[in-house]
Amino acid sequence: MYTPTEAAELLSVKETWLRRKAGTRSIPCTFIGRHLRFSATDLRTIVENGTQPVRARRGRPRKVN
Repeated sequence: MYTPTEAAELLSVKETWLRRKAGTRSIPCTFIGRHLRFSATDLRTIVENGTQPVRARRGRPRKVN
């Protein structure tokens, strides 16, 4: 089991992002009592589900020089 700090380092993401997503149950995680932990399976699932289609940018088009 990995701590949020360890998991964030392995995933190359900010720990705050990882904690926020885990708090909303948007990513797989385990709570042992009040302690947040991530299994190796959780990390693999986060990586596998991490790819998202590119969304079109909203607003005015940028001026190209």
